[in-house]
Amino acid sequence: MGGASIFRVKEGDPNLGVIAETLTEHGTRYCMAQNYLPAIKDGDKRVLVVDGEPVPYCLARIPQGGETRGNLAAGGRGEPRPLTESDWKIARKIGPTLKEKGLIFCWSGYHRRPSD
Repeated sequence: MGGASIFRVKEGDPNLGVIAETLTEHGTRYCMAQNYLPAIKDGDKRVLVVDGEPVPYCLARIPQGGETRGNLAAGGRGEPRPLTESDWKIARKIGPTLKEKGLIFCWSGYHRRPSD
């Protein structure tokens, strides 16, 4: 949490093996990997859904000083923003399922340009 254990690794990086060993505790735990999204420099979003309904504002988390992590605990800057049409569409799509499963207070985090 808070951006801990987040690594940006490029193809052919000589540290990939040791990073994988460390994150998986020598293959005894799972870890998640994803493609690097250059748009992360513009931040990611945390959209709140309460009782199946989107809250009209989100938290954009913007990396600072050349950092790739926007986590507030890692020095990212938080910025409240109104939901975009795309945000509303995603939140309205997942809201009913969250409510059906009894998940009353949730956030959806995704990495897109905060202006999207």
